[in-house]
Amino acid sequence: MTEGNKGLIHIYCGDGKGKTTAAAGLSIRAAGNGINVIFCQFMKGRKSGEIKILKNTENINVLRCDEDFGFYWNMSEETKNKAKKSYSSIFKEAVNLSKQKEKCLVVFDEITYALDYGFVDKHEFKSFIENRSFGTEIVVTGRNPDNYIIEKADYITEMVKIKHPFDKGIYAREGIEY
Repeated sequence: MTEGNKGLIHIYCGDGKGKTTAAAGLSIRAAGNGINVIFCQFMKGRKSGEIKILKNTENINVLRCDEDFGFYWNMSEETKNKAKKSYSSIFKEAVNLSKQKEKCLVVFDEITYALDYGFVDKHEFKSFIENRSFGTEIVVTGRNPDNYIIEKADYITEMVKIKHPFDKGIYAREGIEY
């Protein structure tokens, strides 16, 4: 087996649009080639077009919380505790599912925030990275991945915002941003 068959680590990061879209595209490509995909989403609860498609695609399991907890800085302590319980559960379910698959792609969409805010335990995440099954490919998305993830990554793609409609007061639009 070649080095690439062990399962590599991808990071889609930066302040630009397209991190989740890139992860969703890779998920569809993998599923279309018979690879089992576990697509986990953190820090997002509202409905989105990509989630509809992913949920209806063979070989893809979507794990997410349908409750939108809002932005971290607006969360009460009670809401933070609910978010932590929910996101920690999603992470653990993904780990358990990945152990049942011979070869899989695990997407942790927006996990950089969940790790930074303590919603997902960093030690458990590192343990998963270090002890994942042979052939488990991992995708991490979000802003400002920590040094551990950067050091472990095989691919790092940074999405850079040069211009965005939000800067002009145009809010996220259904079918385009979500």
